[in-house]
Amino acid sequence: MCRKFIITNNGVLKFGLVSRHLDLLEYGQNDCHGGGLWDINPDNGCIMLFGRSFDFGAPDFSKLQRVCWDGTGGIPHELVYYPFWPDRVVSVPIIL
Repeated sequence: MCRKFIITNNGVLKFGLVSRHLDLLEYGQNDCHGGGLWDINPDNGCIMLFGRSFDFGAPDFSKLQRVCWDGTGGIPHELVYYPFWPDRVVSVPIIL
């Protein structure tokens, strides 16, 4: 099990502790706007988004409309995407 995220076709960013990104989709859905891995930064508590889904590709944050915080304990956090992980020099804040 890994901390993974996806952006659903409805534009919802979903988090979970799953084996496959596909496990984050609702029954009957078979596609999304990409995904990746996530972790909580111990220094500042923000959620770090990085990597890409093997099945769905890199996340397309332009499709993002809302965040479902259930997979992170229900508590909203600052979101930061690291497109060149593990290099954390370049970071992109995710703002709705």
